Amino acid sequence: MDSSDRLFNRHRTVHQILGGGLVADVMLWRRKNVTMGILFIALAAWVVFERSGYTLLSLVSSVLLLLIAIFFLWAKSAAILNRPAPPLPDLYLSEDVVNEAADFIRSRVNTFLSVSEDIALGKDSKMFFKVAACLWLISIVGGWTDFLTLGYTSLVIVLTVPALYERYEEQIDRYVMMGYRKLLRLYVKLDVEYVSKIRKWILEKRKLS
Repeated sequence: MDSSDRLFNRHRTVHQILGGGLVADVMLWRRKNVTMGILFIALAAWVVFERSGYTLLSLVSSVLLLLIAIFFLWAKSAAILNRPAPPLPDLYLSEDVVNEAADFIRSRVNTFLSVSEDIALGKDSKMFFKVAACLWLISIVGGWTDFLTLGYTSLVIVLTVPALYERYEEQIDRYVMMGYRKLLRLYVKLDVEYVSKIRKWILEKRKLS
């Protein structure tokens, strides 16, 4: 398919746009076991939170308490019975890992602050309207559902929509581009019949004044 018939005139595949790595493979169901595992775990977590009355903090605290108690009793009984200690990995963060994480967070935070500054100072009108539209949409969706359900629904969308789009890419692009061209023709027609006349009328009024 020619790039002009694709959304946004893109030349890259969906897999390449998503990074071409493990994340892209999972989102596009190229590693079905991992994708299905994530969906199953997310569904189980959603059911636990919704049906049990647990909150995220209380559940994490309970699980950590259970793990600590198990390992503590295991270690004590192993010492008494001359058995091997619990097989724990090295709980250690290297300096390289910390530096990479810090650089990643710093770059993302700086980008966010830069965009926020441009919006606050009125330098980027398009970004302002995009952010405002996103926040308005989030506020509407947030009024319909809670954060947990929204997170689970978003995960399901992320793990299904890209895969469905990649599978039916040509059909979706064809219909979307047809709709876009019809809207473009409608815009040109409205501009010629109405907007240009209003613009001309405003200019005439300014000249008279």
